[in-house]
Amino acid sequence: MRAFTLLLFSFSFIFANNFTEVREISLKKDEQKKILVKYDNKDKLFTFRWTLYKNGGLVVFRAYDKIVAQNVLYLREKNRSFKFELKTKGADSFKVPYMLVKFKEFNQKTKEAKFEIFLSDDKKQIMLEDLKPPKEE
Repeated sequence: MRAFTLLLFSFSFIFANNFTEVREISLKKDEQKKILVKYDNKDKLFTFRWTLYKNGGLVVFRAYDKIVAQNVLYLREKNRSFKFELKTKGADSFKVPYMLVKFKEFNQKTKEAKFEIFLSDDKKQIMLEDLKPPKEE
């Protein structure tokens, strides 16, 4: 039994990910979140928004580096998040930086969805900058 417990803890440490940055945001329906991803003198835009919450599923539209996608996220364990790589794999890097966006909760009263954004970047190459929407006059 001790060996099993030790093995279990060993695997949890091996597969544990130390995220370099964690953010929490709340969005109302069709409110767009824009994050500028900066690395190697490049600026790439990541945008996402949600459009529908029905039967426990949240429909999310996202775009990064000219790749557009749609996900349906749920609060249960499966299909709770999406992940995408921020850079292409290069000769010097087997493990590329990535971002993970996790659906955390939905507030029925305010009709807001709460997300956690995780940045995995072992070499600390990536800088994230929140872009503010233009002010309406």
